[in-house]
Amino acid sequence: MDSADEQLPELPGDAFRKQDTADDAEFYAPARLVTHIDEAATEALTAYYRTVLPPGGVVLDLMSSWVSHLPEEVDFAEVIGHGMNAAELRANPRLTRSFVQNLNQAQVLPLATGSCDAALCCVGVQYLQRPVDVFTGVRRVLRPGAPCIVSFSNRCFPTKAVAIWRSLGEEGHAALVRLYLERAGFAEVSAKALQDGRRSDPLVVVTGRS
Repeated sequence: MDSADEQLPELPGDAFRKQDTADDAEFYAPARLVTHIDEAATEALTAYYRTVLPPGGVVLDLMSSWVSHLPEEVDFAEVIGHGMNAAELRANPRLTRSFVQNLNQAQVLPLATGSCDAALCCVGVQYLQRPVDVFTGVRRVLRPGAPCIVSFSNRCFPTKAVAIWRSLGEEGHAALVRLYLERAGFAEVSAKALQDGRRSDPLVVVTGRS
């Protein structure tokens, strides 16, 4: 996919081009049981989740892996994991069920409308080539007022990150993700730096409400 998302006409025509144009399924076929942010950033994200996620709710963990960074002491009715590698999802002890789907090829989520109380997307937004469609789908499955929390750092697989992401810095990334959520129909969209990068990996969260 080389052309820009038609819902983001202000972006360059090659905004969502990737250096590696091979099938994403090939790239994600090997299980990578590693963390993509350091311990301090992980702890900051977990602390933020603790303040925002509803205990006992249904949580969608989009673009998940073998760890979800959820507070250990908080119980949820369900944690539904999505990702590109089934082995990674099976290794995640917080997931009650999961599904594999390439969001760059199919954006409709196999979940009922209004079935989730929160959605998470941790360090994966930089790979989306149809971000507005994806987050519009996320908003569909959320109950009214539910949070969508998108977190990111300065790490990525550069050959799989889209061109617009590679061209921007931290402030630009925050503005871009805010644009994605606003264009997808989320309200009360705000960005917050949880770690500034001086003593750990930088970490920013952008949160919107359905």
